[in-house]
Amino acid sequence: MTPSRSPVPSLSLGAVAVLHAVASGHRFGFDVIDVTGLTSGTVYPTLDRLEDDGLLRSTWEDRREAHKDHRPPRRYFVLTADGIRALAAALEKHKVFRPLVLRDA
Repeated sequence: MTPSRSPVPSLSLGAVAVLHAVASGHRFGFDVIDVTGLTSGTVYPTLDRLEDDGLLRSTWEDRREAHKDHRPPRRYFVLTADGIRALAAALEKHKVFRPLVLRDA
């Protein structure tokens, strides 16, 4: 028996921009803000919501590594398989984003 996949959610343009940024290798909040031009008040809640929805997964950087660079630890995001499917569907709808080669995590 094949497990059923969750339906692809309808995403706002901002959520698509955030997923696109993460898929393009911009894996932490400030980097996503820089590449999308969205505000922190948009990006951070969107990252949290996308993770809650199962489209992203995050891990925290080791504090010692961040300390070496004299900054707080970063929270790194990657797309899940559901996130890849959702972004692929959104890219079909929103042609303003450049195409990406999407692979399962």
